[in-house]
Amino acid sequence: MGGTDGTGGTDGGSGAEDAGRAAGADADAGLDTESDGAEQAGGPVRERFVTGAGGVRLCVTERGVAAAPGAPPTVVLVHGYPDSKEVWSPVAERLSDRFHVVSYDVRGHGRSSAPSPLRGGFTLEKLTEDFLAVVRAVSPDRPVHLVGHDWGSVQGWEFATVPAAEGRIASFTSISGPSLDHFGHWINRRLHRPTPRRVAQLLGQGAKSWYVGALHTPVLPELAWRGPLGKQWPKMLARAEKVPSDGYPTASLMQDAAHGAWLYRDNIRRRLGHPRPDPVAHIPVLLITPTRDAFLSERLYDDLDRWVPQLTRRTLPAKHWVPRSRPDQLARWITDFVAATEGEAALDDAGPGPAVRTVLGRGLPAARERFAGQLVVVTGAGSGIGKATALAFAEAGARVVAVDRDAEGAASTAAAARRAGAPDAWPEVVDVADADAMEKFAARTADLRGVPDVVVNNAGIGLAGAFLDTTPEDWKQVLDVNLWGVIHGCRLFGRQMAERGQGGHIVNTASAAAFQPSRALPAYSTSKAAVLMLSECLRAELAPHGIGVSAICPGLVNTAITGSARHAGVSDEEQERRRAKSAKLYALRNYPPEKVARAVVRAVRRDTAVVPVTPEARGARLLSRMSPGALRALARVDPPM
Repeated sequence: MGGTDGTGGTDGGSGAEDAGRAAGADADAGLDTESDGAEQAGGPVRERFVTGAGGVRLCVTERGVAAAPGAPPTVVLVHGYPDSKEVWSPVAERLSDRFHVVSYDVRGHGRSSAPSPLRGGFTLEKLTEDFLAVVRAVSPDRPVHLVGHDWGSVQGWEFATVPAAEGRIASFTSISGPSLDHFGHWINRRLHRPTPRRVAQLLGQGAKSWYVGALHTPVLPELAWRGPLGKQWPKMLARAEKVPSDGYPTASLMQDAAHGAWLYRDNIRRRLGHPRPDPVAHIPVLLITPTRDAFLSERLYDDLDRWVPQLTRRTLPAKHWVPRSRPDQLARWITDFVAATEGEAALDDAGPGPAVRTVLGRGLPAARERFAGQLVVVTGAGSGIGKATALAFAEAGARVVAVDRDAEGAASTAAAARRAGAPDAWPEVVDVADADAMEKFAARTADLRGVPDVVVNNAGIGLAGAFLDTTPEDWKQVLDVNLWGVIHGCRLFGRQMAERGQGGHIVNTASAAAFQPSRALPAYSTSKAAVLMLSECLRAELAPHGIGVSAICPGLVNTAITGSARHAGVSDEEQERRRAKSAKLYALRNYPPEKVARAVVRAVRRDTAVVPVTPEARGARLLSRMSPGALRALARVDPPM
C-alpha cells in the first residue's frame, strides 16, 4: 500500500501508469502517439496519451471527426469517482455522430498514471492543468464544450470559474457535482443566517455526504476498495442504480477508487473552509439535476443564479449515475445546449411568449426543467383534454406526437404545439382501438423518433344510458376505445420503455366515474374503473424499471365529448336533445381542459399515482374511501335528462 499515506510512491507507478508508459514510450513531451482506431458504435475510436501536470500521463479517447477548421465542435467528457472514462461510453457513442467527442481518464484512474506521491497530487489546481493539457492537444484552436459528472463536474466548475481556462471553454454541462467554492458559500450562508428550513437543508445534505468523512480516514478506504468493497461494487451499483454492467465498471476500479480518495483529501476541507470569494462562471452553464440522487440534495443548487449569469436548469427523475442509466436524455440535452451555444439553435429557457403561453402558467419553469427535449405521445389529442395536454408539454419544450383518429384535429394540434414551443411536433392518424394500427404506430415512432419518455393514453368516448338499454355493440365500442385503447398504449410503449432501460412515464385518463357509481353511466364507469385498476397494477409492475404510471380522474370538464357521447336506448331526436342539454350543463360548469392538462404535467413531475382533478372528483374520491355507502345512495338518483 505504499503511497497511500502520501509518503511513498509505489502506487504512482503501478498498473495504469505502467500501461500508459508502455503505450506512449515513443511520444514527445506534450502529445503521445495515437493508437490505431477501433470501430465501435458511433464511428472509429482513437486513443492517445497526453502529458499533464507533473509529468502524469493522461489516457485520452476521441470519437467522431477530429478537431480542424470547419469541423464539428469538440465535447470533452470528464468522469467522476470512482469511475474511469468508460462511464461515458454510452453518451459518447450517441454524441459522436454530431461532435468530436473526447473523454480522458483523470490522473490515477483507468489507464492514466498516478502522481507520486499521492498526497497533494489531486488538487483542483493540478487537475486544471491536466484538463488544459488535454484541451490543447485535442482542440488547439477552438474552445471546447465541457461536460462533467460527479467529481468530473466538481472539476468542471473549477475550470469554468478560474481565469486560466477563460477562452478555452465554450460551455459547461454540470451533472451531480457542485462547485466546492459554491458549496462552501452555501454552507456559510446557512450557518451564519440559520432558519429552520436552512438548518434542515444542512442536516439533509450532511446525511447524504456521510461518505466524505469516511474517505478522509487514513488507509481504511484503500483497504476497503482493494478488498471486499471493490469486489462487490459492480453488484451494488447494478442493484441500487439499475446501471447496466456492460463493460462497466472496468477492471481498474479497485485501484481507481483507492487513488481517487485523494480527490477528497486534497480538496474538500481546504475549499469548503475557505471558498474563493468570486467563483463566477465565465461561460453558459447547463445544470442537470437527478432528483433521486442519494448523494446530493437538489437544494444544494438553490443559490446558483448568484454565481452563474447564464444558467439553464434541467431535472431528471433518476439516481446518481445518469451517464449509464439515462444516456439518451443526456445526449439530447447536451446536443441542444451545445447547438444553442454555437448559435445553431435557440435554447429559450423562458419558454414561449405571453401570446401562446396559455396552459402551464406559473408551472412553466419547473415543467421546462423536467420535459425540455423529451418525446411525449398524446392520444386523443385532436381536441379537449388531449389537445390541452399536448400544448402543455409543447410549452415545456417537449417534442410532441399528437395522435387522433381525426386527421384534421391531429394536424391542428401539432401545428399549435409548434407555435407553443415544441421543437418538433408531428400529427399521427391512428384509431387506438385498432390493435394492428397501434402496433404499426408504436414501431414507427420508435424507428423515426425514438422511445417516448412520456405517453398519455387519453383517447376516449362517452356512453350514457341504463344497463338494460346498452347493447353488446355499445359495450364493445366503449370498451374498445376507453379500455383497449389504453391497454394497447400501455403494452406497446411500456414494453419499449422497459427494454430501453431508461425509465419513462405513462399517464392514463380515467374519470371520477371510476370510483363514483351511476345508474346513468354503467358502461362508461366500468371502462374507466378498469383503466384506474389497470394503472394501479401497471404502476407496481413497471416500478422496478423506473417507469411511473399515473391515472388522471377528472370530473365535469367542458370538452367536446358531451356533444359526441352516445345515449343508449333512445331515438335519434332524443339523443340530440340530451347531448345539447349535457353540453349546456358542462358549459355552465365551465371547468377548462387546460386545468386537467396542468394536472397531467404535475402528476408526471411528481410521479403521482391517482389524481382526482376537479372538486367533485376529489369529493367522490374521498367519499369512496370514507363513506362508500353515501356514494351508493347517490348512484340511485336518476339524473334529469
